[in-house]
Amino acid sequence: MKLGLHYWNYSEPADPSRIAPTLAETARIVDDAGFYRFTVMDHYFQMEHRGTADEPMLEGYTTLGYVAARTERLRLGLLVTGVMYRYPGLLAKIVTTLDVLSGGRAFLGIGASWYEREQRALGVPVVPMGERFERLEESLQICRQMWSEDNGPFDGRHYQLAETLCVPAPLSSPRPEIMVGGGGEKKTLLLVARYADACNLFAVSPEDVAHKLDVLRAHCDAEGRDYDEITKTAVYTDRVLEDPDGFLAAAEKYADLGITELQFMPDRDPVEFATRLTGEVIPRLG
Repeated sequence: MKLGLHYWNYSEPADPSRIAPTLAETARIVDDAGFYRFTVMDHYFQMEHRGTADEPMLEGYTTLGYVAARTERLRLGLLVTGVMYRYPGLLAKIVTTLDVLSGGRAFLGIGASWYEREQRALGVPVVPMGERFERLEESLQICRQMWSEDNGPFDGRHYQLAETLCVPAPLSSPRPEIMVGGGGEKKTLLLVARYADACNLFAVSPEDVAHKLDVLRAHCDAEGRDYDEITKTAVYTDRVLEDPDGFLAAAEKYADLGITELQFMPDRDPVEFATRLTGEVIPRLG
């Protein structure tokens, strides 16, 4: 099973001058330990169900550029890009830039943005949920076209591009991996089946993940997509350091379901979390 670290909290340590070195050291630890993926959130305010909106938060792709310069192997992306935060043609260019500068280590994680407080606060258009998913589908189409040999126009309902030129092309071959995040059964998992190389779920319980994967399989059947082509990933939501035995038992169940990658969320100082995770828990996973 591949492993990832999802860096979601910049509040520890409390001194803002320590944000950069803490981020760099955390990424170095998991890079050296052989982790596969390093992700950050696409938020501008901290999520209110995880803290308060006025806690520290960094812009995601700028943060990943910093991490790229301080790591060698980790695949880098947002978990996940909010579709309303960047025009899709520019998003494809941003991910391409990260891919080129990181030596082919970028991926596109994307989903339907939801945090209306930060959107309204910073002037991001807030549109109905149905339109968000329409824009998400068009964004996926645009990114795939930008990363293909087709440099022609794109004429969608919400986005119109006169050209889809992207030079230099990404170093990732045949293009950066596309991961659609979320467990929405009617729309999100349908878009996974249509466009994505990978899905990302919350590992709330093996039973919940099994149900979501059954829904994804049904969408794949309806779309004529090979279910086994899609990489299944999940964010482990429990406190792994407090119950490593519980994690190991759960990881075995998730692996049996076809989950091939688990991401962890630090629940304390990120350097301490990464050090203990890689030193105390991960060696037992084998």
